[in-house]
Order: sequence, then structure tokens, then C-alpha cells
Amino acid sequence: MHLYKFVSGTLLLMAVACGHISAQDAELTRVKQNFIRLIGNDGNGQKLLHAVLKDLPREETASDQMVVELFQRQPSQQASIQKYLSEQTAEGTWPDINYQDCKRSGWEPRVHTERILELAKQYASPQSPYYHSPQVEACIHKALRWWFTAKPVCPNWWYNQIGVPKTLGNVFLLFEPQLTAEERQGAIEVMNHSRFGMTGQNKVWLAGNVLVRALLQEDKELVRQARDTIASEIVTGQAEGIQPDWSFHQHGTQQQFGNYGLAFLASMSFYSGVFAGTSMAFDDRQLEILRRLTDDGYRWILWKGQMDISALGRQFFREGQTHKGLATAFAATELGGGTSEACNETARALCRENFLPDAKDGLTGHKHFFCSSYTVHRRPTWMATVKMASRKVIGTETLNGDNMKGFYSADGATYIYQDGKEYLDIFPLWDWRKLPGVTAFDTDAPMPIVKGNRPRNNSDFVGGLSDGRQGMTVMDLDRAGLRARKAWIFTEDFVLCLGAGIESDSTLAVTTAIEQCYQRDKLYMLHACGDWREVNGREERSHQQEVRYFHHHRGYIAWGENLQATASTEKRTGQWYDIMQMYPREDVSGEVVQLCLNHGKAPKNASYQYVILPDADRRQTEAFDLYAIRVLRNDHTVQAVLLADGTCWLASSEPASLTLPDGTALKAATPGIYKVARGADGHYTALWTSPSRQHEQAELAIGTQTLKLTDIYYHTNNE
Repeated sequence: MHLYKFVSGTLLLMAVACGHISAQDAELTRVKQNFIRLIGNDGNGQKLLHAVLKDLPREETASDQMVVELFQRQPSQQASIQKYLSEQTAEGTWPDINYQDCKRSGWEPRVHTERILELAKQYASPQSPYYHSPQVEACIHKALRWWFTAKPVCPNWWYNQIGVPKTLGNVFLLFEPQLTAEERQGAIEVMNHSRFGMTGQNKVWLAGNVLVRALLQEDKELVRQARDTIASEIVTGQAEGIQPDWSFHQHGTQQQFGNYGLAFLASMSFYSGVFAGTSMAFDDRQLEILRRLTDDGYRWILWKGQMDISALGRQFFREGQTHKGLATAFAATELGGGTSEACNETARALCRENFLPDAKDGLTGHKHFFCSSYTVHRRPTWMATVKMASRKVIGTETLNGDNMKGFYSADGATYIYQDGKEYLDIFPLWDWRKLPGVTAFDTDAPMPIVKGNRPRNNSDFVGGLSDGRQGMTVMDLDRAGLRARKAWIFTEDFVLCLGAGIESDSTLAVTTAIEQCYQRDKLYMLHACGDWREVNGREERSHQQEVRYFHHHRGYIAWGENLQATASTEKRTGQWYDIMQMYPREDVSGEVVQLCLNHGKAPKNASYQYVILPDADRRQTEAFDLYAIRVLRNDHTVQAVLLADGTCWLASSEPASLTLPDGTALKAATPGIYKVARGADGHYTALWTSPSRQHEQAELAIGTQTLKLTDIYYHTNNE
């Protein structure tokens, strides 16, 4: 009897254990099947995006992983496959690849691995004419054998530990049934270059490669460990990764929407599908964080399918705005593996706004990304952005030959879009000291290089205030020998730009650029006689009280004492190599419009004020009433403006007092940015934020009222 119980109990435990092992095996199989299916990019539910992708010229020189993966979604051309088959050498290489390349960005031997993946996808797809083709199979074996034998190493660690294992890992899973024992050993050796570690998206990439190794080795525990490592980054508020304002940081407190952040979103969307239908699936909380990153982050920075220049990071690639915009949309549509209706609705909204012609009811409003010193203002027909830096926020980086001219790209760069193509691929033609919105030295000397993240802007008074519809952004600039107080006020019809306290110890001249874009139409200037006259070449205006320009649906008005302005149209020639050293030294040309204000040499307490009308015609530009904008103060401590609707916007770096036009006294006891409005009942309301984060509460006296205000920053980040 006891023996019977013992045997029965043992058999029951064995059955339970076997059932558990069987369930684990089933999950492992499901994860691998999901992975292989997603590599295949069947495009179900993405017809609109694939139609857009189909019309894009294939980018062959991209070093951006997101661009590489974007074009891996394009169906292979039969001519390309035939070329790979016919031109492969006996050793397994291709003669058009420079295997001796030592570039740190755009390393050419990685093309060898990308071709193997393209061949493997054709071999594994039942819809392909090369499905299980013996010729393709032989080509893949030869190419793998060469890689395993030659063991190429890039000077940039990223390719060795992340990029190459990521590409070849997909090959190993697709081609696994055909791998020989020797090839499996070589595959594991390649994947062993990736280990758990690092932070942010680098951590996710590495863990994803470990996941592939675990699937090849059928190591269930390592699969789960890789999954947990990936999912551990789906949080907010860490030093790197998703920030509380739904921006993304990597390499310190540096906004990285279009570089590491986009790779993060794409990776998480992919893995949400890989683990779908298993016990390892992302939970509702994790999917909601990723959905918010898409909805409250990425939807704001795309316009007409183009990513804002200031979101590109150091990656000023050819067609970069287009490619990153489309890659974002693909990532959005894949988030949740199709199982989350909330994720699906966010994806539909993003795709509708950016890829349907004449789409209505798009995202509008005003948002300042507090953690990244980055402002976005969206109206039904235009978008404006401002990028800044401070002691806390790193503005930009130069790395691996990328972003060789971006020294001033976070010093208040102001981009305004209507059709999204105003600046598309203009980078080789730009004067990078005259980026729109930037105050900088005017010199032909070589552009300074950002070393690490230095020099930083030596100020904490950098930030923005938003009421959800309009807003004010400020930047106390103190960098590389130049000082200025800059401010922007965003309304439903215009962007007002103010500058004051502009000083430099250098003998170099200083300018503030209003615009620098492609010439899409004639540039006009309004003359004193009331005639609009075309600007051809370069035209300077000195000692003016006011200048008005018009170009391609956009008006520009600058005014003030002793105004000195320069307008120019010219054909320029430049090279992509000068910005991104992965590109060859080849000239490109184009017509450029440039508007700037001149502050003279070694200025002392210079200032400016100008307004941009982003959606206007010449008549509206001429008729715009500057009295609708009452600049109450514009100096090195206070910038205050009263608008026609009675709203007062005020930025002050120290306690300040001023008198409104109706005689009402306003006293701000606490530094910061204020919005003050008077209601129909005569009472005032106000919003306030401390850009330096040195105060949590403020006191504002208006007439007989005294308001106690809490920083809107804390309300926003506690939502």
C-alpha cells in the first residue's frame, strides 16, 4: 500500500513536471515563431506605410540602424538578388564592398551581413521566387563561412557587440534548419559578443541579441532573463530612457527622440509582438507606458511624415527626417502585437496625421518637454519647435564622425514647418552659424567641434511654460564667449521672438538668424513706398525701424531702434561629408533663402524683436498690426509682452516689477515664467514655472490681488 502511494505520488510529480516542461517548450516555440514571423515583415495592416516606403529611393549608405531596418521592409528586387548570386566570389565576399573600411560610422563590411539577411528572407519566404532555392542556400553558406573565418572587427564597439549580432541573429533564426554544426558554432560565437549590461537602448539591443542566442540554444531560463532585461527599461524617470515628460534620453541628459529613442520604440514594439501570447507578454502597465511615449512624445515631433530636425540628435542623414518619420509610424503600428486597442488607436492617429493627404483634426496644442528643454507648438496648418540646452540638459554631441557642424544646434534653433519639406536635406548647404533662431558669431573660421558634451550652456534659466494651447519659452545663453537672453511666445497665428543683453568679449560680429531654408518661391521685401520688391542676391538694410519680408506662405517682421537686417537668396554648394563623415566627398547644390539680424562687433546689451507669421500671404504680412504686440520690457533680466487678447507673458530671472498699459501694477516676487490673464469678472489668473527648478512656489501681486502659485512643472510630471 505504501509502495503504491509512493509510486503514484512520484508519477503525479513527474506528470506535473513534464507538463511544466511541455508548457515551457511550447512557449519557447511560440516566441521563436513570433520572432521569425516579425522578421518577415509581411506588412499586414501596414498597407498605407508600405505604399509610402515603396516610393522611397533605397538608401544604401545609411549607418542608422533604424534606416537599415526600414529598408529591410522593402521587398527585395529580383535584380538585386541575382546580382548577389552572380557576383559573389569563391570566398563568399562581394567585390563592391570595401572590407578594409575603418570608419566608425557607416562601417562598410556590415553590408555583407545585411545582404545575407536579405538572401535569408527570400529563402525562407514561401511567397518568394527564391523559396528554398539551392542556389540561394549555397550563397548564404559561402557568405557565412567567410564571416566566421575572417571575423571582421569594427573600430566602433557598437557594430561588434550590437549591430552585426543583431543582423546576423535574424539570419540564424531564419536559416536555422539549414545551419551545419560548424555554422551553429560560429553563430553562437557571433552572438556571444553581446552580453547583458549598459543602459537605455544599448541595454535593450544587447539583451535582444542575448535572446536570439538563448533561442538558438533553447535555453528557457536565458530567454526569460533576456525578456526581463528588455522589459526592465519600460519605466519612466531613470537617468536614461523614457523621461517623465515623455521625451527620451541617452548619453546623459540629452534628448534622443530620433536616434536611441526611436530605436527603443521600434525595439519595444517588436518585442511586444515576440512575447505576445505567452506568459512573458508585456503587461497592460508596460504597454500603456509605451503608448504614452508614442502619443505624448512622438506624435508631437512629427509633421507631414517628417521628423523635426531638432529631434534627430546627431544623425543629420540624407532623407533622415523622412526615414525616421516613417520608421516611427511602423513602430507605432506594431506596438502591442495588435492586441491592444489603445495602442492601435494611437497608431491610427499618428498615421492619419502624417500620411493621409489633407488629413483633418490632427494634433494641435503647445507642449514644452521640461526634461529636455525642447518646445513644440502645433497649429492646424503649421508647426514650430525650439531646441535649447543648459547646465542640466546636454544640447548635442559629435561622435563617430557624425554632426561635425552642429555646435550651435541647441542654442535656440527654431524650425517652422508647413508641408514638412522646408529644410529636407538642406544640411550640406546650411551656414551652421545661422541656424534659424540662433544667436552666434559671424565668421568664416572652421566650426568648433563639440567635445564630449562640452562646452555646455552655463545657465539654468532655460525652460518653458505652456497652457496647452499657447506658451512661452526662454533661454539664458552663456556659451563659448557669447551671452544673450532669448525668448519665444507662441500664439495661434504667430511666433514672437525676443532677444536682449546680447554681449561678447570677442571682436567678432554677432548675428541672430531669422530664417535659413530652401528657396521655394521669390523672396520679397516691403519698401517704404508700400511696394513688395523681389530680393535677388544680398540686400542689407541699416538704421531701420522696421523690415518686412515674405517668402512661400510665410511673413517675417522685425522692428526696433537702429535695426540692421540682411536678406539673401543664393545658390550654394556643399558636401554631406562635411556634416556626416560616412558620406563620400561629393558636391550637392541648391537655392537658399537667408534672413538675419546684425548686432555688430563685440556687442554690448544688443537686442532684437521679430515675429514670424507661419501661414500668411503678402497682404496679411503687410497688414499685420505690430500694436497688437506690446513689448513691455526686453532686457537682460525681464522680457514681458502684452498681447491683443489681454494675456501678459513674463519671464524674469530675478524679482521684477512692471506696470501694464492700463496702469495696473504687476510684481513678481519669484523668478520664473508667468502667464497672466484677466477674466470677465475682472479677476486675474496666472500660471508659473521655475525654469531653474530652484523654486516650487511663487508669489505674484497684480493690482490688489496676490496670487500664490505652484510650479506647473510638478503638476505636469505628477499626472
